[in-house]
Amino acid sequence: MKVVILAGGMGTRLAEATEILPKPLVQIGERPIIWHIMKSYAAAGFDEFVICCGYKGHLIKSYFVNYFTENYDITVHLGENRVDFHGDPGERWTVTLVDTGLTTMTGGRIKRIAPYVGNEAFCLTYGDGVSDVDIRALVNFHRAHGRIATVTAVPSPGRFGILDIGDNETVTRFHEKPDNEMGWINGGFFVVEPSVVDYIDGDHTSFEREPLERLARDNALAAFRHQGFWKPMDTLRDQRELEALWNTGNAPWKRWT
Repeated sequence: MKVVILAGGMGTRLAEATEILPKPLVQIGERPIIWHIMKSYAAAGFDEFVICCGYKGHLIKSYFVNYFTENYDITVHLGENRVDFHGDPGERWTVTLVDTGLTTMTGGRIKRIAPYVGNEAFCLTYGDGVSDVDIRALVNFHRAHGRIATVTAVPSPGRFGILDIGDNETVTRFHEKPDNEMGWINGGFFVVEPSVVDYIDGDHTSFEREPLERLARDNALAAFRHQGFWKPMDTLRDQRELEALWNTGNAPWKRWT
């Protein structure tokens, strides 16, 4: 099962950092947040990634193209046109990087990468949030209920769209950012069937609006409730909080050894 990561947004609420870097490359510790996300999936056994690039996508491509050069010791044999890399890499990932457009919305980005995931279910998440969600349990839950999509539902901090969850963990309604309403929210970490792209009209479609709302109306969206750690990196304050957690040596989302 492949993992699709939405990494094309401009990250305007983190402008202090994203004027230079795309948000997925903003670091927690000495590694970009996208690395932390990928390590979480790889620890659960999912190490094939499709990254939806957009804003400053060339920098994300460069990061992975030069991954060994930047992260391992090397010996350069100039006369032989050869580079030797030293050490045993812990990341044995396959990473496909796709330019999904500068202004394409999240739904459009998903539709554009459809040829790279093929006719099988895939994981899907945002390139700016970490969690200690049990990804293997999430995938098993999705396979068991037989619907088109599963969203990880997390308790609302009061500033996101709300999921109404009914019997059998079915999402009965998805409504975006109401005032003064609490509940469960979209925490990313989706598992979706390839037919989810049928709910996406094109580049202008925000996945969080029409597609999720239509899936809920069609009884095709289930919620995997997660009450553990979950945090998006929306602002510089969020980045500093995640950095502080990482520096304790016991970051909640670090489920790999």
